[in-house]
Amino acid sequence: MLDKIKSKLQTSASTEKPDYVVALDVGTEFVKVLIGEVQANRIEIIGVGRERQGLSDMHSGAISDIAGVVENCERALTTAENMANVSARNAVVGLAGELVKGSTTTIRYQREDAKESLEMEELEDIMGQVRTRAEERAKAQLAWESGNDSLEIRLVNSALVNVNVDGYKVTNPIGFQGGDVAIQLFTAFAPMVHIGALERVATELDLNLISVSAEPYAVARSVTRSEADNNFSAILIDVGGGTTDIAVVNDGGVEGTKMFGIGGRSFTNSIAQELDTDFESAEAMKLRASEINEKDKDGRAIKRALTNTLDVWIDGVALALSEFTQLDHLPPRILLCGGGSSLQMLVERLESTAWQEDLAFTKKPTVKHIQPREVVNVTDTTGEVNDHSLITAMGLLKIGYDTAQFADTDETWRDRLNRILSI
Repeated sequence: MLDKIKSKLQTSASTEKPDYVVALDVGTEFVKVLIGEVQANRIEIIGVGRERQGLSDMHSGAISDIAGVVENCERALTTAENMANVSARNAVVGLAGELVKGSTTTIRYQREDAKESLEMEELEDIMGQVRTRAEERAKAQLAWESGNDSLEIRLVNSALVNVNVDGYKVTNPIGFQGGDVAIQLFTAFAPMVHIGALERVATELDLNLISVSAEPYAVARSVTRSEADNNFSAILIDVGGGTTDIAVVNDGGVEGTKMFGIGGRSFTNSIAQELDTDFESAEAMKLRASEINEKDKDGRAIKRALTNTLDVWIDGVALALSEFTQLDHLPPRILLCGGGSSLQMLVERLESTAWQEDLAFTKKPTVKHIQPREVVNVTDTTGEVNDHSLITAMGLLKIGYDTAQFADTDETWRDRLNRILSI
């Protein structure tokens, strides 16, 4: 009790520049919590907590039992706080699920006077038009998929991909002359019902939400040095318990995100049905899948169940990637994370070529897991972060670090536009 009181005295207050950040990854299979201490040039992980979810707590990446999820989050948060010996309150929470929609929108704007220099006020007006168009498109797509025309949505992430003035790519458009301005903007929208559930969880945990992020966007931010990092291109695939989240990054810009409802639990359920056993036993069999003896009757059944689910999963990946029609070609690098990607058969299926034949690859892509050491500006001091299963939470921590850095520096034109977009 004395230790708990002592740690409460070290609570990070809700200031403009937080000393500590909580990353809360509310997954279908596990709640994962990281506590990071903000340093000058990085954020250091000082606390780690993980708690298994109940089978009815989540559905396809979205919360279905708020009370159950709050209880799991409380236990994971307490574990992380005890390890860190602080009680951090500023949090970044991840948002997943099939109805989270991220895409890149391009709008062309013809200026009245091409000889006038482009200034911030005019740029803000253009950005407002881009956001309106992106929101209308996301709302129409969600209404079609959900069958609900009155579905309320909210912007959760936005980032400039690039700006062109008269066909010339510029890193800062302020001061340029030109008649034709084209702005490419990544936006991610989610239904209010999902965001509201996460906000309720944060309230119950007494957390101050500094950001809610689409999880594929968080994974993309984890491995890029900045939103203007033009040297990074990859397909990022996060296989969680209930969903598979895909983000395509091209020349540093997030081109879009896709999600579908097949994850680690789907593979477990297929084994449970094939062998007529319970979920826990099937999960243990899945984790030992690389050791199965295919000459054994049960071994053949496990292999058959996993293969059938993999067939559906790889079709989902191919379908998602086929929708990136704005790209001339797909990046020839696939980076994996999430506990569900630990299945070796899944990696082998991605390395096969049959599923890639109708996609815009110029060469066979390489496939590898993202390692914690590859996450930019995030380091681990606990020794507990040692595989790809915590990459999403590390990405959320990176977003918290970026937020803290922006609060400590003069606002750039890019920061100002992103702030306006988020209002």
